[in-house]
Amino acid sequence: MSQALMTRASGCPESWSVTDCLRFEVAMNASHAVDANISEQGPRPILGPLASTSRIGASSSFKTIPIRGVLILGLVLIMGPPQPCQATDYIVGPQAALHEIEDVPWESLAPGDRVLIHARPEPYRSKWVICRRGTPEQPIVVSGVPDAGGQLPVIDGREAVTRSALNFWSEGRGVIKIGGANRPVDIQPAHIVIENLDIRSARPPYQFKGREGITAYSENAASIFIEKGEHITIRGCILHDSGNGLFTSPETRQILVDRCFIHGNGIEGSILEHNNYTSSQGIVFQFNQFGPLRAGCLGNNLKDRSAGLVVRYNWIEGGNRMLDLVDGNWSEAPDPEVNYRETFVYGNILIKQDDAGNNQIVHYGGDSGKLDRYRMGTLHFFNNTVISHRPATTVLFRLSSMQEHVDCRNNLVWTTGPGRHLAIFDGNGTVDLFNNWFKTHWRESHSAGKGKIRVQGLIQTGEHPGWIDAARQDFRLSPDSPAVASGGELSAAALPDHRLQFHYTPHRSGSPRPVESALDLGASPVVSGDSDPSKSR
Repeated sequence: MSQALMTRASGCPESWSVTDCLRFEVAMNASHAVDANISEQGPRPILGPLASTSRIGASSSFKTIPIRGVLILGLVLIMGPPQPCQATDYIVGPQAALHEIEDVPWESLAPGDRVLIHARPEPYRSKWVICRRGTPEQPIVVSGVPDAGGQLPVIDGREAVTRSALNFWSEGRGVIKIGGANRPVDIQPAHIVIENLDIRSARPPYQFKGREGITAYSENAASIFIEKGEHITIRGCILHDSGNGLFTSPETRQILVDRCFIHGNGIEGSILEHNNYTSSQGIVFQFNQFGPLRAGCLGNNLKDRSAGLVVRYNWIEGGNRMLDLVDGNWSEAPDPEVNYRETFVYGNILIKQDDAGNNQIVHYGGDSGKLDRYRMGTLHFFNNTVISHRPATTVLFRLSSMQEHVDCRNNLVWTTGPGRHLAIFDGNGTVDLFNNWFKTHWRESHSAGKGKIRVQGLIQTGEHPGWIDAARQDFRLSPDSPAVASGGELSAAALPDHRLQFHYTPHRSGSPRPVESALDLGASPVVSGDSDPSKSR
């Protein structure tokens, strides 16, 4: 049997070899006739030396010891301790043994396994669920292999089909789904990497073939939908033409979104779908390019309800708001290792387009109307470059309540319209301004409110901050820019975890930020290198 086509027996411990798993399956089948009291919910746990705290099946509560458990224990004693299972590469492509994605045994992936999907002229019309666990040392990796021209393999949700061995709910919510399945057994997926795939078209009016036949996608479907999981990395992917590009649910933890291109998502006329819509316990966005939504779509670019949110070194252009950072919908308080009351946004290039939509760049606090759930903490907003092309008014921050606070330092904020059209906040909460550059004649607010601005450092003003070529979106500082070496120290809360190490390099890359005796203002320093940030981390 080809190694790439081998699968493990259902319920077999992931540390066993394929041979041991096959013996295990034989023993399970042989004992089926004598064990007449097996629960329909799934197999009982293995008893004896191999018992662990994890469940083998869907239920681990039993009143009697099954005969099957005794037979398996005897088999284990005869065989000796199981040997570590070797990882497998499943190669998909026109010249590979597996021609289609649904040929991959997704239901039995084990730590260290890799699914390598080669680009081909026509899209793969497949959709699937990943409900398995890798380890920190051996993650499960799903990786696209570009063609000679650098084109990524395309995973198209239109008329997509699912492997018959898989059975999972919420099929209409995404092309690739992580967590939430009947087959394989439902667990908390962990240590999963999805990289270098072009994933598209999960939205109405598109349809797919699933467990209930031909089915339409829901409006809030996503290119990638993470229903549950921890330590998940989405890297180098293109997510577009869906209701949401990326969607995560509150049962997700420790998510990294790295060097992706997320654009062209949303539903026409709707404010409810976005390029990104996430709600996780610990999530980092870095070196990504967020482009405009689809024409006629009214959602935000990056909408997030997470605890422990970090948005750093990204290019975010377009959307109703660039950043909509609102309250989480937690059934319980987030885990203590992530801080819901502190959010870090730094080193980003934020571009407001010339449109008739919302005038706000950043919304921070909440939108549910339930004030006790609002963030009511501090948004650390530093070393960002903000550009607004609106001829009408622009508001840098909308704060949802008087309990919201912004620590704003070392930013460049410029508008194509006159400076009097620029306001710092909407009149609620508190904004501390440290060293920043604003266009001349900026205002505190365009509206009445009980909030306040406290100037804590040097505020520079001018007609232009001295970029190399703003018309070509080259926002590096020229040597004679007043923003050079005009920054102040970062807040104590930002150090050491959020010190400035890199700056965004168009597109979807970055360079180490040079060591500066005094920080330059904005996202891009006066001198930048060309090295890949991944080599310096």
